[in-house]
Amino acid sequence: MTVTGAASPEVPRSALADAVLERLTAGYSAAADPGRAVPMRAYMKDVAPFLGIPTPARRNLSRTLLAGTPRPDEADCTAIALRCWRLPEREYHYFAVDYLRRHAARCSSAFLPVARHLLTTVPWWDTVDLLAAHVVGALVTADPGLTADMDAWITDADLWVARTALLHQLRYKERTDADRLFAYCLLQSGHPDFFIRKAIGWALREYSKTDPEAVRGFLARERGRFAPLTVREALKNIGT
Repeated sequence: MTVTGAASPEVPRSALADAVLERLTAGYSAAADPGRAVPMRAYMKDVAPFLGIPTPARRNLSRTLLAGTPRPDEADCTAIALRCWRLPEREYHYFAVDYLRRHAARCSSAFLPVARHLLTTVPWWDTVDLLAAHVVGALVTADPGLTADMDAWITDADLWVARTALLHQLRYKERTDADRLFAYCLLQSGHPDFFIRKAIGWALREYSKTDPEAVRGFLARERGRFAPLTVREALKNIGT
């Protein structure tokens, strides 16, 4: 199935989302540390305000807050993610990403527009990369027809959408479609943005753990088309 459309998705009604958001906002607010929030925001280039909850503490708190809640369906996942994304502090976005990673298998291909909305709203590598590898990648695995969407995303004007297409196979290992990966890398080889050049190198480096000779051969043929940053990143595991 091919999913199209860029309209902002509606937030479905969800009693589970109501309960989770009530617990979440109360628990995270109580754990906020304004002193930590300032450097955390600076580290992420001021993409969003922070509550100041370090990742280990946040994840421990999240497990406590979710204790006893039922397994979600796709509507619950959608509602929780979208409602978290409407909150300004970045920790709520991180919670949504962690929640979707845990429950990606409960979402169908119809979730892809929701994922795209998350990727392109308050976008930065800290959320985009996890959504690409753990959510979008899982959706494409479950419905190979979504590769048509990835074929469209790789040339999207939004660099975070294109980066997602490059990275969605990051965890595929032996299941990687190497021809598609290499084609995507070539399509974006001249991109001027750091985040695309870095993503190409990262995707190649990760696949080199599975098939180093394929990556080495690809770069032997096409190295001149890539930025030095990309090549260095790609060859970290296998050398020249």
